[in-house]
Amino acid sequence: MKNLKTKLKSILKKTQIDGIQKVVVGAIVTLNGEILLVKRNNNDFMGGLVELPSGGIDNNEHILDALQRELLEETGLTVTRVIKYIDSFNYTSGSGKKARQLNFLVEVDHNEVKLNPDEHTQHYWVHPNESILNNFNISKQTKETILKSQKNT
Repeated sequence: MKNLKTKLKSILKKTQIDGIQKVVVGAIVTLNGEILLVKRNNNDFMGGLVELPSGGIDNNEHILDALQRELLEETGLTVTRVIKYIDSFNYTSGSGKKARQLNFLVEVDHNEVKLNPDEHTQHYWVHPNESILNNFNISKQTKETILKSQKNT
């Protein structure tokens, strides 16, 4: 865990240097060899996109606290273990801010998903591989992150 804390400090410093305006955490939820994907509400920014559960870090909130909070708010799931930091990718948020999503491979205690209907309309548990992921309206960055998370786990 000490190595992760050191890495997180370095990651946050780099977001400042790079002029990132919004930091988001993404959870690659793994349970029994499957990962969780959620479909954005059609009326929301990037409506219909299939993504990882994710959300913004509040002011003065620790990255891992935000990861736990966002996953619980969006899916009703509780992180039992952060396995590792996977990667990050940049995008422009709905408000036009330069955003960076930090992605973590996590384990949860159960698979009973309770979506927040204001944010997501469906969820999927999938065995992640490229051909399955190609069946979803999913960003290239998210697909690459998911596939990367499955290496050396």
